[in-house]
Amino acid sequence: MTAVIEASGLVKTFGRTRALDGFDLTVQPGEVAAFLGPNGAGKSTTIRILLGLLRAEAGAVTLLGGDPWRDAVALHRRLAYVPGDVTLWPTLTGGEAIDTLGRLRGGLNEARKRELIERFDLDPRKKGRTYSKGNRQKVALIAALAADAELYVMDEPTSGLDPLMEAEFQKVVRELTGEGRTVLLSSHILAEVEKLCDTVTIIRDGVTVQSGRLADLRHLTRSAVTARTRDDAAGIGELAGVHDFASGADGLVTFSLDGDHTADVMAALAARGIVALESAPPSLEAMFLSEYGTAKASK
Repeated sequence: MTAVIEASGLVKTFGRTRALDGFDLTVQPGEVAAFLGPNGAGKSTTIRILLGLLRAEAGAVTLLGGDPWRDAVALHRRLAYVPGDVTLWPTLTGGEAIDTLGRLRGGLNEARKRELIERFDLDPRKKGRTYSKGNRQKVALIAALAADAELYVMDEPTSGLDPLMEAEFQKVVRELTGEGRTVLLSSHILAEVEKLCDTVTIIRDGVTVQSGRLADLRHLTRSAVTARTRDDAAGIGELAGVHDFASGADGLVTFSLDGDHTADVMAALAARGIVALESAPPSLEAMFLSEYGTAKASK
């Protein structure tokens, strides 16, 4: 299977700042791929390279089988892009802005456009200067999602949307992938990523620090465990894979647990007579904070 996006060893500097330092990214057809990292990590630089707006100084990158820099015009007819901060023509209506953006990339599916305007509850008759941030975002989303694209590149696409519109966006993305389309989603809303994305790439200081399928990466994080046992469970804190162990009254203990030690620790708890047990599965947020917490601790 040929990857929709394949980036390897990307390097990009701005003066003395090294925005990308050997960054790798792979996105397969039909995936929703999450691209995570804090401000300054290199996300926007990567997206600009993929869109052919910047040229990497080293490394290799292909997008839809082409070179984003050399083949930008042809590739832009096969993809759609949604920025996180949308600026519209102040005197054009929302509908006119959508049509203008559509013409720039070769046209839109008119029936799909009308459907999306209704689903995102946008009044297309209002001028761009009257729109809130959320409504400006809706214009960009509708213009992109009404395009017959193979790849959708979305940089913080739900910025400014209310929860109902975020939910509608998630439905539309699922419909796209059900049709075999591919989505690269840069986001800081971790709950959104968990609901939508198949794979996750975390970037830190221009380098890939984690990449893989979400289900697999969760095994690298720690679950939060709360248990109550009949016998003293203090020894649990000494077992491999147990972290932040604390004990309270009436046999209550809390700790975090590495996934690959779950069986041994649960057996040890059972031997002490489990009265109650609660385990919260690791979240993407825990994984994200763990990566950056580790980075800060090592500096």
